[in-house]
Amino acid sequence: MESAATPPLTYRDATDADVDELVALIESAYRGDASRAGWTTEADLLDGQRTDPQGVLEVIKTPDSRLLTVERDGRIVACCQLERRGEQAYFGMFAVSPALQGGGLGRTIIEEAERQVRESWGAREMHMTVITAREELIAWYERRGYRRTGSTSPFPYGDERFGIPRRPDLRFELLIKELG
Repeated sequence: MESAATPPLTYRDATDADVDELVALIESAYRGDASRAGWTTEADLLDGQRTDPQGVLEVIKTPDSRLLTVERDGRIVACCQLERRGEQAYFGMFAVSPALQGGGLGRTIIEEAERQVRESWGAREMHMTVITAREELIAWYERRGYRRTGSTSPFPYGDERFGIPRRPDLRFELLIKELG
């Protein structure tokens, strides 16, 4: 949990100058041994990269898309993609520094992301997709008010920009939260 002694978080949209630092953060949260320091690792499911500079820059530059960057003491500690899709917003590319996971930071950031899309874009729902094998992560989102839809889409096998699967049954499930 955030305490009174913890420096405040600042939120801003990512810029081109942040790309390398954001790629490093996202990779550290999802891939390789560094990701095992946190609980959101995909290292047992996927090898290879989670993203690359081109993928991060694409999120920054796409109209109706933002890469919300979260800083503490001038250092990027988390990020998430927010994309406007009519009355819905899409939440993705969520990464929290593995050393800071498990203390409530993720909950704080997702609440702020929901607030921002509701107030800035008038979004009524937040959508996201999560690999179905990530049951612990899906349960975490369910505790935050997201519901499983049962609607799935295939993992992009053969496209190494998204990683190299370590198993043949990976799929994404759509989760939705009403934002009120």
